[in-house]
Amino acid sequence: MTQTAPITQDVLTIPRKAPEGPTNIVGLTREGLREVLIANGTPEKQARMRVGQIWQWVYQWGVRDFHAMTNLAKAYRADLAERFVIAVPEIVNRQVSADGTRKYLVRIHGGHEVEVVYIPETDRGTLCISSQVGCTLTCSFCHTGTQKLVRNLTAGEIIGQVMLARDDLDEWPRPGEGAGERPRLISNIVLMGMGEPLYNFENVRDAMKIAMDGEGISLSRRRITLSTSGVVPEIARTAKEIGCLLAVSFHATTDAVRDGLVPINRKWNIETLLNALREYPRLSNSERITFEYVMLKGVNDSDEDARRLVRLIAGIPAKINLIPFNEWPGAPYARSDWDRIEAFAHILYKAGYASPIRTPRGEDIMAACGQLKSATERARNPRRAPAADA
Repeated sequence: MTQTAPITQDVLTIPRKAPEGPTNIVGLTREGLREVLIANGTPEKQARMRVGQIWQWVYQWGVRDFHAMTNLAKAYRADLAERFVIAVPEIVNRQVSADGTRKYLVRIHGGHEVEVVYIPETDRGTLCISSQVGCTLTCSFCHTGTQKLVRNLTAGEIIGQVMLARDDLDEWPRPGEGAGERPRLISNIVLMGMGEPLYNFENVRDAMKIAMDGEGISLSRRRITLSTSGVVPEIARTAKEIGCLLAVSFHATTDAVRDGLVPINRKWNIETLLNALREYPRLSNSERITFEYVMLKGVNDSDEDARRLVRLIAGIPAKINLIPFNEWPGAPYARSDWDRIEAFAHILYKAGYASPIRTPRGEDIMAACGQLKSATERARNPRRAPAADA
């Protein structure tokens, strides 16, 4: 049986030909920024201070023009502007759902496109970001999985999605404003967009370190959730090097069914995955793991599946998100009936697990969970395009 081949940091990570010209500082860690400043003439004794100043302008106030950084000398600002740029991906198209969900089609280096979704709720605003162009996992219920993997996103392209959404929402505080003076519209980040984040670990880690930095975007690690299909070797590393909340695309309670839904299960089966998950809350100091479970009619939604799920995750601090299947043109599955989903949830609730049924969001603009698939890829498959764009 064919196994899923891992796509690691040294493969498909950086565009084959790096852009010529000034260096983009978006996505550089503090140490990376310090190194390039020194390499371009900043005295080593000043570098740490300069990193802090530039960092606040870029990530706390969203400034893209070095000349606007008024606490730097004019000559130094001019020198920075010659040697560096502050560039984020470009919004090509924005769609707004009837429920307020926003879907952005975003162009990155090389002309590739990914999709980003902002979901406003009464108590939070969640930004769903992508980590790869396409996906290598081919999960059979996921529309994104029908798109071939092109490459990993860089750290700058990942954190750039957060920055462009903050631009669109006019969320950046003005220089001089206190942190709480402007409403926080993006209160949560979820790495649940296109791609498998743990097949692009280093870039995801560096981008999330920027998001969590207290002198910048300043999101708590408990406000960031990374969703994986089960790349077991990277789970402990995620706990130690990122420490964010973890969600797992689980979706089945037997290896036979999960092999078909989530092919990575053929490499790391349910038992192997659960053994890794049992250690995560302790290693990351997280409260619990979220199990994502898409409800597929007649496939994984029986009472026995619910009881088996309870037995499997026993001893793991857990929450189970039940996701009514978001259908897309040509999908091989149907959404479970509502009374079946409620019965499934009731069994989990009686066993002591929080088991909310996720309300589908943005379905009218193909922005719901499992529906992301870029317009570029649809254009490459013209026979599918009319139905997909309907």
